[in-house]
Amino acid sequence: MSIIQKAAQRLEELNRAGIDVPVRPGPDAGAAAAEMPVAAMLRAAPGIPAMPRQAPSEPSRRSAEVVLDLGRMEANGFLVSSDARSELAEEFRHIKQPLLRNVREAGRKPGTREGLIMVTSALPREGKTFCAINLALSMAMEVDTSVLLVDADVVRPSVLDRLGLPAARGLLDLLTEPSLEPADVLLKTNVPKLTLLPAGTRNARSTELLGSEAMEQLLVDLSNRYADRVIVFDAPPLLLTSEAKVLAARVGQVVMVVEAGNTSRSAVTEAFAAVEQCPKVMTVLNRCAEPLNDRRYGYYY
Repeated sequence: MSIIQKAAQRLEELNRAGIDVPVRPGPDAGAAAAEMPVAAMLRAAPGIPAMPRQAPSEPSRRSAEVVLDLGRMEANGFLVSSDARSELAEEFRHIKQPLLRNVREAGRKPGTREGLIMVTSALPREGKTFCAINLALSMAMEVDTSVLLVDADVVRPSVLDRLGLPAARGLLDLLTEPSLEPADVLLKTNVPKLTLLPAGTRNARSTELLGSEAMEQLLVDLSNRYADRVIVFDAPPLLLTSEAKVLAARVGQVVMVVEAGNTSRSAVTEAFAAVEQCPKVMTVLNRCAEPLNDRRYGYYY
């Protein structure tokens, strides 16, 4: 049935229903009707509501892109050197391998959290942020792994500063502003497969926000969006803040950074007790001056 026939049929149905559809007489009336789309003819009929106009689709949001100064980072001891066999690179290969093995063994089954990895320490200045950044950089070198590095030290964020970037909106803003989407605050970098999520705007209720349902939904969204994504959190020290303990309950793996020769045994014991709800906890001994099983973790920093 042609468009003209459909229009005529609809007009006849309207007339039978008692709705008078005015048609302007004249020699060109037939031609005008023929040229008028059916939707326009129906809108012209009295008593017939106009068809709703479809809103234009919202353009997809894209994350901002930032350029890391790789030379500056390498000078500060970060893993951006082309020397894949450096001692630093080898150290972090040994650190990341069991973590990635746990992720793969979990098989991305529903409810598993091995892809959420929190890096923390008992006390400040033990090297956790340095280890978190290098762990993320090392994992991004994997063939089949992309990494999201989250600055979850919302009390004293330092990831962006270490990387030479200015402060920006991020994690806490996502938890307080429903209109924001992850793409609005994620930062894509010039390091292949490495994306950053800043800590965001400081908030006095940061502990409650990290323990909220909004945080749970955000973790699900971030971890499920990309099948190959691992999320590394640089978290606050365990013994001085409550935020790290709350976050530890939501992740699948914890990396505990311990400064050799400085952190007391009691502090380490207390820190481990604080993350006992996490099923997998790994320890990295940082700034170790002597070889430990033929390997030294943290001679760098």
